[in-house]
Amino acid sequence: MIVVTGAYGFIGSALVSKLNQEGYDNLVLVDDFSKTRKEDNLEGKKFLKRIERDDFQQWMEQNIKEIDFIFHIGARTDTAEFDKKVFDKLNLNFTKKIWQLCAQYYIPLVYASSAATYGLGEHGYEDRHDIVDKLKPLNAYGESKNDFDKWALGQTKQPPFWAGMKFFNVYGPNEYHKGRMASVIFHAYHQINKTDKVKLFRSHREDFKDGEQLRDFIYVKDVVDVLFFMMKQQPESGLYNLGTGNARSFNALAKSTFAALDKEPVIEYIDTPEDIRDKYQYFTEAGMSKLRNAGYINEFHSLEKGVDDYVRNYLVPGKYL
Repeated sequence: MIVVTGAYGFIGSALVSKLNQEGYDNLVLVDDFSKTRKEDNLEGKKFLKRIERDDFQQWMEQNIKEIDFIFHIGARTDTAEFDKKVFDKLNLNFTKKIWQLCAQYYIPLVYASSAATYGLGEHGYEDRHDIVDKLKPLNAYGESKNDFDKWALGQTKQPPFWAGMKFFNVYGPNEYHKGRMASVIFHAYHQINKTDKVKLFRSHREDFKDGEQLRDFIYVKDVVDVLFFMMKQQPESGLYNLGTGNARSFNALAKSTFAALDKEPVIEYIDTPEDIRDKYQYFTEAGMSKLRNAGYINEFHSLEKGVDDYVRNYLVPGKYL
């Protein structure tokens, strides 16, 4: 039996789809299923049962011997949420309990960390354990993820295999419900359909031109391929970056979205809001040597190919993965 928490959401539901494609339907899905706007994310997918998030700990304790693997993807991901108690409950303490049960009963665990732990990148973007204590995330979400990473690295009692996956800028199908937290590609697509143009943040640094701020954008299909690899191969335990290792500009992203819609690019630059300007990341790029050295050899989608597939095959027809 495989448990997937956050199964109602973006990456979690895409992972369920991947597991189904690989022949796995012995899945237990965990989430807050009261948010019915996510229901289409699970349409047509095969699984054993759903467990409400608040009931999961008790269910897990009662069914622990039947669980073979846990993907803990569920988290509060809203970077504009400032209530630390929310993150302590959902991202820190909930994850600690899952870890402790996995360690006690020898269940392998993959959990969602985040590139938000790296802050402004003062210490780079390598998934080294020796820099985790030095990292300075820019918001409560990133802090909660880094707090758990620090806690995990300090544990003497660990699951037989564990991996904390530091997701970079993930985009792709099944993010329809995310609203303002959806990917830039999602928002660009809707802007183009409505206004025939895209608005991007102007650069407020002399060393970056407008729209040339760089991010490591990774297609959700690549993300779930890596997660599946982790379950099957179980390499050395630890923290792993999950990006492409190739930073791309917002201009390139916008142009790729226009190209997928067979339209000429029209880009307008607007000021970055002052309240986030000092915390705005101008560059992120995942160091990917650890994952490659662990044996993952698949190529990642280029930004152009990923955006083209996402727009043409999912956003335009309104389909799900």
